[in-house]
Amino acid sequence: MEILIFAETDGEGNLKKDAYEIASYASEISLENGGSVNALCFNATNAESLSDYGVNKIINCKNEELKNFDPSNYSKCISEVFNNKECNLLVLSSSSNSKYIGGILSVLTDASYVTNVISKLTNGEKMTVVRNTFTNKAFETVEIIKNKIILAISKNSYGLKEKPVKSEISEINFNISESKNKVKSIDRATNKVTIADADIVVSGGRGLKGPENWHLVENLAEVLGGATACSKPVSDLGWRPHSEHVGQTGKPVSSNLYIAIGISGAIQHLAGVNSSKVKVVINTDPEAPFFKAADYGIVGDAFEVVPKLIDKLKEFKAVND
Repeated sequence: MEILIFAETDGEGNLKKDAYEIASYASEISLENGGSVNALCFNATNAESLSDYGVNKIINCKNEELKNFDPSNYSKCISEVFNNKECNLLVLSSSSNSKYIGGILSVLTDASYVTNVISKLTNGEKMTVVRNTFTNKAFETVEIIKNKIILAISKNSYGLKEKPVKSEISEINFNISESKNKVKSIDRATNKVTIADADIVVSGGRGLKGPENWHLVENLAEVLGGATACSKPVSDLGWRPHSEHVGQTGKPVSSNLYIAIGISGAIQHLAGVNSSKVKVVINTDPEAPFFKAADYGIVGDAFEVVPKLIDKLKEFKAVND
């Protein structure tokens, strides 16, 4: 089975963590079904690092006109490689960019397209895959009937699995059309770790009473090596930028650990964080809806609990470093 992955980069040309996760996923499928894993990336500065995760052929398109995400041209380029390499499977991440072009690629390549995938592709009597559905409250087994397949892997569902191989690295140029949507500027979060790539997310709500208290969220995120986030009311009030808003109407979070401080847990917020593996809530209200969805809960004042938690974590790290 010939496999192609679309390995995304950040604004500086560095491969995102998701690129290594889908490479790990594709490598495992290749090991079980034969064939090789190909990767396509745009202006990647560290493309060769994909070889550590089982990618046999790395194709790097170095074109400044494709530095910023362009759905029309990206779809055209990816579908061209997918068809010319005679690949059976295209693996995408669950980033907003990949979700944007997934449906377009399905049409361009006449492929079955399955999102939110959390299991390996089974190639038995019937080709099937398991995906999250109903805002991550249920699982669905999907039977794939077309010869060409596009899978979007749910974040943190597979993990990173190193499998160093000797890779063939090449460059490619595409005939691209002038973009109809000119990107004038890009706003980027200033966090050391972005929500999209974070294994740990620390989120705050109106229970923090004001932006002047946001150091509690930032300090806890810093000691854990995580990203900061917020609930919708917080971003609506202007306490935090909308880029940090997580939930059904904001950015979905599939982190390994999600800590909610002063967030009651409205259904829209929970829908966006349900796929996180471990959820911790700190709230003064024992009846807050979030406690029903959380794996661990602390009923207490965040202004007392969080500083103590930070101190204990620092002590733990000092002993174990």
